[in-house]
Amino acid sequence: MPVSEVTRRAGRFQGVLLLLGSCLPILGAVLIAPVLPDIQDHFAGVAGAEALVPVALTIPALAVGLLAPFAGRIVDAVDRKRLLLGALAVYAIVGTAPLWLDSLPAIVASRALVGVTEAAIMTCCTTLLGDYFSGAARDRWLALQTVCTALAATLFFVLGGALGSAGWRTPFWAYAVSLVLVPLMALFIWSPARGDAVAGRGLVPVPWRLLAAPVGVTLFGAIVFYVIPVEFSFVLDELGVTATSTIGLATAITSLATVAGALTFGRVSRRGPVTLLPVAFALVAVGLGVVAASGSMPVAVGGASISSYGAGLLLPTLLTWAMSVLSFEQRGRGTGTWTASFFIGQFVCPLLVLALGAGTGGLFGAIGVLAVAAAIAALASFTASRAGHLPVGAAE
Repeated sequence: MPVSEVTRRAGRFQGVLLLLGSCLPILGAVLIAPVLPDIQDHFAGVAGAEALVPVALTIPALAVGLLAPFAGRIVDAVDRKRLLLGALAVYAIVGTAPLWLDSLPAIVASRALVGVTEAAIMTCCTTLLGDYFSGAARDRWLALQTVCTALAATLFFVLGGALGSAGWRTPFWAYAVSLVLVPLMALFIWSPARGDAVAGRGLVPVPWRLLAAPVGVTLFGAIVFYVIPVEFSFVLDELGVTATSTIGLATAITSLATVAGALTFGRVSRRGPVTLLPVAFALVAVGLGVVAASGSMPVAVGGASISSYGAGLLLPTLLTWAMSVLSFEQRGRGTGTWTASFFIGQFVCPLLVLALGAGTGGLFGAIGVLAVAAAIAALASFTASRAGHLPVGAAE
């Protein structure tokens, strides 16, 4: 007879599996970016291809943003593990679909379905990390989630470019990697026992009023978080840097800065949002301000690294803040809502930069406006911390 789910305790292996699962949604954002021009050329004769090809890259993030709250409700109402296993299996099917699809609209539709599965995967993995660990251990694992996704973004971008040399369809084979995780998750991941409140009396209400602040701040935080990952190659291009190897190296430096920020969070997490939120936003503001004022590549890389370090500190701070107001029975819906907010911010970021650039004379002006907005966020969070409106530390 299997060991009771109540008595099982998660360890490092379960944490690593959930971190690997958390990296899969990053594939949707970056894997096919290097081959977008090739896809554009292949479908050049298709009406609306100029709009549909970029949408193929961004629509998974939009789908996650729209559907993660529903995934969270299923997580709380039904079962974490079953939803995760089903999403991983379907992810492989819809993710590899462009290998044999010849219709651009059908490929875009398959990409939207990738986003549906990513919503479930990210919500389940983050929720289970919150279930399995508590206190400082939870903070460390959530910080490592940021580390892993930042590293995965860089790795998948390079992988997409390498696979793309064999044809624009080849990178889509990478989505089949989720099938490797299915048996491992089936064997070593479990859903914690559901309490009577869920099993017999319906879902426990989520404290939406308490969750509104971290979710709202996360929407803006995601926008400034993605300014560097999304726009930095264009910044370098405007500074006259055209060598792809140089751009790749500069991007890798900023990604490592994000990792460093997340690792720092693991050491200082007990200071809580009351201290870390103003500091993180201030670092983002300073870094973006330096980028906006830069006239050379070294200055731009330095500013981008400062911003990325602050962003790496910001993301786990926001997530642990949201987790601190949620019980086990509420965690799926709360995490799903937080995930939705973050991915909507990711989707909105390039659109907002484009709109701000049109009104400020270009990309550097847009980044300057967002630097000012981040500075205002730093000041507002500092004021809120002094007034006692931010939690002092993460929940146990």
